[in-house]
Amino acid sequence: MTLNEKNQDDIISLELINSYDIKYIFNNKPLNRLKNEPKIENKDKLLQNLKEKISNIKDCDLKNNSSKLVFSDGDANSSIMIVGEGPGQKEDEMGKPFVGDAGILLNKMLNAINMNRKNIYITNVVNYRPPNNRKPEPSEIIRYSNFLRKHISIINPKILILMGSTAMESLFGNKIKISRERGIWKDIIIDNKSYLSMITFHPAYLLRQPDQKKYSWVDLKEIRKKVDELGILI
Repeated sequence: MTLNEKNQDDIISLELINSYDIKYIFNNKPLNRLKNEPKIENKDKLLQNLKEKISNIKDCDLKNNSSKLVFSDGDANSSIMIVGEGPGQKEDEMGKPFVGDAGILLNKMLNAINMNRKNIYITNVVNYRPPNNRKPEPSEIIRYSNFLRKHISIINPKILILMGSTAMESLFGNKIKISRERGIWKDIIIDNKSYLSMITFHPAYLLRQPDQKKYSWVDLKEIRKKVDELGILI
């Protein structure tokens, strides 16, 4: 379920909702943007519990063809959370997201707007490497989106950056195009709380299509502007 930032009364397409096997609850209660953040000591425990749930997943081709669970990297208490697609070969070897060529580019992108990767929390939609680095299948995206939503709820970021079409589809459905949706601030509702998010291109895509970097630069500047507006120290 999604809402445009300035229009909380948009009608949600039933086709979009039904395209993903997710149960939505509608009510007239105001959204809680001030939901208390989990205490630090509880957050670590919640993250560990989530990691264990993912490690115990059954009948998963991704898990069966991977060597390591790739859970997260960075500061769990950060106000900024980045979600990518899934692990590649380097990530599978090291057990961390964004450590290959795409990770090097991500670091440069963040540095360009005076942000340090170590001060940001990073994860992926799927936590195991897809065979041959293929895009996760729709059924895999849906299955792991439940873990991702819990992950976001635990981290409780002020800004959520969705990198690539897989990250976009995991939270907004598969009926929209990243070329049209990138660079626009959107609200994503999880557990009755609204999170401010922006969709942008994945660094791996930019490595294949360097002419698209100019659009990502526009997105990055918008993210930096919002960070400053919200008074986020990063």
